[in-house]
Amino acid sequence: MRSWLSEGVYGTVLASALLAALHSEGAPYTPLYDAAWVLVTAGTAALAHGYAHHMATHRPGRAAHRWLHLAWTLADEWPVVIACWPTVALLVAAGCAGWPEGPVTYAGLSLNAALLLGWGTFAALRAGYRRHAAVLVGLADMAIGVLIAVANAVIK
Repeated sequence: MRSWLSEGVYGTVLASALLAALHSEGAPYTPLYDAAWVLVTAGTAALAHGYAHHMATHRPGRAAHRWLHLAWTLADEWPVVIACWPTVALLVAAGCAGWPEGPVTYAGLSLNAALLLGWGTFAALRAGYRRHAAVLVGLADMAIGVLIAVANAVIK
């Protein structure tokens, strides 16, 4: 089983990149549509990622075994989708409450940056770093994730 930690980080970075790319820049703001788009994109990315892992690990055997392996491999991708839920929840709240786009986008990106800090710090603690060093590693991991999200937003 692949690490739920790496899948969660992937989902958080994906949600950040999607949120930044969805910034409307003059078009009507549609946070509920954006929330659905983030969920569908995360689900599609998880399916594609799981399917790629499945194809890379083919072994001779019965067709039923391959289908079962595919199902388990796809099920391992759930953290990608779950990690997008905070962004989706924020967009749904924005749609229901009529919040403006700018503050919602910045709040979502800040929330995801904080989550990346948490993911990085947790991973460093799990690897044996002491608390202070783990926070520094978490900050570096957060910076890398933010750079990836910014790069994705710039190339949209």
